[in-house]
Amino acid sequence: MTQRPASPPAPRAAWAADEHWAQVPPGWGWTEVAGVATDSRDRVLVFNRGPHPLMIFNRDGSFADSWGEGLFMRAHGITIAADDSVWCVDDLGHTVRKFSPKGELLLTLGTPGRPSDTGATSIDFRTIQHPGPPFHFPTNVALAPNGDVFIADGYGNARIHRFAADGRLLHSWGEPGAGAGQFRVPHGIALCPQGRVCVADRENGRLQFFSQDGAFLEEWSDHARPCQVHFDGDGQIWVAELGYRAGMWPGTQAPSPDATGGRVSLFSASGTLLHRWGGGDHPTAPGDFFAPHDLCSDSHGDMYVAEVVMSAGGNRGLVPPHCHSLQKFTKVPR
Repeated sequence: MTQRPASPPAPRAAWAADEHWAQVPPGWGWTEVAGVATDSRDRVLVFNRGPHPLMIFNRDGSFADSWGEGLFMRAHGITIAADDSVWCVDDLGHTVRKFSPKGELLLTLGTPGRPSDTGATSIDFRTIQHPGPPFHFPTNVALAPNGDVFIADGYGNARIHRFAADGRLLHSWGEPGAGAGQFRVPHGIALCPQGRVCVADRENGRLQFFSQDGAFLEEWSDHARPCQVHFDGDGQIWVAELGYRAGMWPGTQAPSPDATGGRVSLFSASGTLLHRWGGGDHPTAPGDFFAPHDLCSDSHGDMYVAEVVMSAGGNRGLVPPHCHSLQKFTKVPR
């Protein structure tokens, strides 16, 4: 097993945070933002758990469009293809759907409301008894240039599934555990520029890298419950890390009293830590985080970070209701 050693502390990045960037229509809102993605026009698609699950904003924050009302049991992950088609993961609905840019349904993977057999009895990954077919609370999608679709089946399963563009299941890999090629909540997924599959193995606190055929290549371990990974235009790796102050499973505890809260980390393509910020000491402050869940960049290098504030503990009073669920970060010239 190849394992990258822990990186030395990175300098704090020069990024300006804007938690009020999105100009939400009057009377609208979201309970929390599960996913965020940008299209070819740098429009920002906000996949949220409110009554208008798919809101679209221009780069300046002005509202552009919405769709998806009544379609999802619970929003989770979103990925935009090169042709601007939209892939949405409905974790509680056990489905992954492909839509046109206007919201027309093009393809459904999985059977709505019918989880696969893994022995799991809830969304708690510790109830999984064995790996199973698609899907049991899937989490995120990655797309290959040839159209293949890689799906992390994370909460009630411990698998990565590879589909052809037409929806045919090609193969799957993974099982519960902490060894190479095993998972405890394979939550995030992305394809490296070199074509490797990068999986955010959340409850194992690591990233695992595979060939597209599922062969284990290496792991990186310096992560605090990574939720999602994103490769920017320079091939750098952004990681949204949930940390140890939000979304803890019942009966689990942080590895140490001073364990970090939610944060965002940036690594070079070779794994060197470049920047890291957040930590959850002031989770309602601009630039800090409570529960980072997804992130993406646009063609200008601006970053968008989504947080599942309520389901990760806001509904239990760990943070006040006004805690941000979406922030935009713009790099400040030095």
